[in-house]
Amino acid sequence: MTERFFAKKLFDGQQWHQDMVMEVADGKVSRLVEFSTSGCTEQQLTRLSEPVVPGFVDVQVNGGGGKLFNQAPSASTLRTMVSGHAQFGTTAMLPTLITDNIDTMRQAADAVCEAIHADQPGILGVHFEGPHLSVPKRGIHPEQQVRPLSDDELNVFCRTDLGHVLLTVAPENVPADVIRELVSKGVKVCLGHSNADADTVLAALDAGADGFTHLYNAMSGLQGRAPGMLGAAFYRDDAYCGLIADYHHVSQLGCQLAFKIKGHKRVMLVTDAMAHVGSDLVDMDYLDTQILRDGTKLTLPDGTLAGSALDMASAVKNAVAMGASLEHALIMASRTPANYLNNKQIGHLRPGANADFITLSDTFNVSQTYISGTLVHNKNN
Repeated sequence: MTERFFAKKLFDGQQWHQDMVMEVADGKVSRLVEFSTSGCTEQQLTRLSEPVVPGFVDVQVNGGGGKLFNQAPSASTLRTMVSGHAQFGTTAMLPTLITDNIDTMRQAADAVCEAIHADQPGILGVHFEGPHLSVPKRGIHPEQQVRPLSDDELNVFCRTDLGHVLLTVAPENVPADVIRELVSKGVKVCLGHSNADADTVLAALDAGADGFTHLYNAMSGLQGRAPGMLGAAFYRDDAYCGLIADYHHVSQLGCQLAFKIKGHKRVMLVTDAMAHVGSDLVDMDYLDTQILRDGTKLTLPDGTLAGSALDMASAVKNAVAMGASLEHALIMASRTPANYLNNKQIGHLRPGANADFITLSDTFNVSQTYISGTLVHNKNN
């Protein structure tokens, strides 16, 4: 069955169009044409009153809707997370498991496998953020679970039934030859939570790592005689960088510098969201401590940042407020992460793409969210 949508204004992932008809069949965009040449009547169209843009793609989502993936690694939790983030325009995500024991890692992998095989909307795969990280840069990752890579973890990472698999490692603790092996098996390797020097980082990139997890945060900084991970990330034009644009993880100037050096084709807006997004949750138990919310900021009691309460619509809004054009902000939230994953079905609204789209107001409020052409969020209902 074909459904036809009329958009007064539509961004296809590259440019704006006016008075467009978007036809959707079997969950895909089948045709995109100007209304004047579409042959359609008003009665045949579902009118979308606000600008239509591609759905957002978030490669770092720890939780949402009141659920944290680590605490309940199940397909049910994934449904709750998708629903929680759909309110803010996210139509595709990598649920993220932060450092944990091998049993929890296996449960998370099984949950993602179940979701993907059930064609659960919104789940692209999984992001394992750890456990092979640097203890000095571990942040809220539990120190007792930070460990070297063994065959047990390797067997989880290299499963072929998990969709896109993204793994964050500290390159000083995962040698370049191991990174090369992981990449050869289809794993996307990001670098982060690391105190590595620039030479170690560049060797990891040469071995096939191609991204950085939450640029600036939990990584060795840039100094004149010690460029560190941050310097290597800026130096390598081909490397992608996740960026948490919430005004807490990175300053406005830091974000502007990333936009200027890396550009909208290499910066991916991410949320690093905890369970709070899409819920009224304030404080929550986490391991033997608590995550406390103060406005849009999440911390442990000692002040350590503990993920974020950021949503993707707010990330886009903040990026624009920091000087990015609206078009570039939308691309950083959709097409760039899709390109990073080499997924040509998402992040744009051209024929053949998934019909993942949202209606976005001038104040960055999401009124409607569609995944594969199905309405999954309507602010009026």
